[in-house]
Amino acid sequence: MSVPDIAGIAAIVVSHDSEETLDDCLQRLRNADGVAEIRVIDNDSSDASLEIVQRHAVADPRLRFIANPDNPGFAVACNQGAADSSVPWLAFVNPDCLVEVDTLARLREHAEQEAPALVGADLVDEDGVRDVAARRHDPDFAAMLRSPAAARLGVEIDTTASLQHVDAVSGALMLLPRWLFERVGGFDVGYRLHAEDLDLCRRVRDVGARVAVANEVRVVHVRGVSSRSRPVFVEWHKHRGLWRYFGKFEAPRRSGFVRAAVFAMIWVRFPFAALRALLRTQR
Repeated sequence: MSVPDIAGIAAIVVSHDSEETLDDCLQRLRNADGVAEIRVIDNDSSDASLEIVQRHAVADPRLRFIANPDNPGFAVACNQGAADSSVPWLAFVNPDCLVEVDTLARLREHAEQEAPALVGADLVDEDGVRDVAARRHDPDFAAMLRSPAAARLGVEIDTTASLQHVDAVSGALMLLPRWLFERVGGFDVGYRLHAEDLDLCRRVRDVGARVAVANEVRVVHVRGVSSRSRPVFVEWHKHRGLWRYFGKFEAPRRSGFVRAAVFAMIWVRFPFAALRALLRTQR
């Protein structure tokens, strides 16, 4: 379906050792309504990811790619893809997200109706189990010190609402107007991996825009394709990202004691989380 550039969507995919799902992801994006540009930023893949991307680029002039010689992180690569595109809408799509033909166009419709807005989808795994990261509230680290239950950021789906307002959606799939992305300065490149989506959603809300999930737009998210080979690396940057998020948004209003306690809570948890992640990959 041909869509004029005034409504065009740039689909931005960051790949790293993503060959397992990348071919399917890109083919679906090429078939998707509203997609005017596809930008793939490859962060130093050692598998067949680049060969897959090159094959799609030859077949479809809408697709261009940047092959980074190292891995500067997800946020940096997303910003690279946004800067290399020009149409009014930006969709950040993980290589393990498998969109349907109408997915991005429907998200754009919701974002237009709620303007300005950043919109995510109802993410499920291959068995139909919902991803709790699709609907989240902001972390409250002081509350986590009082109760471990506060660490659970997931928000239940509101089955009565086609569009559910939340604090944050998953960076695995999010769509927003380019002008809004540029107004907040894009992704914070101080994050290497994880929590950059929480950060972006918070800054979007801080400028008066909305963050929401289109509950009736379901997308399969095959989680963890790129991270299975390096579980300890992923956990390290996940915890580092949480500490950065706390430092930006919560630490300035907390006492020195609370800041020290949060630091200890995050980094004491890291070795246990890393061990669990490592054991999961060996099953």
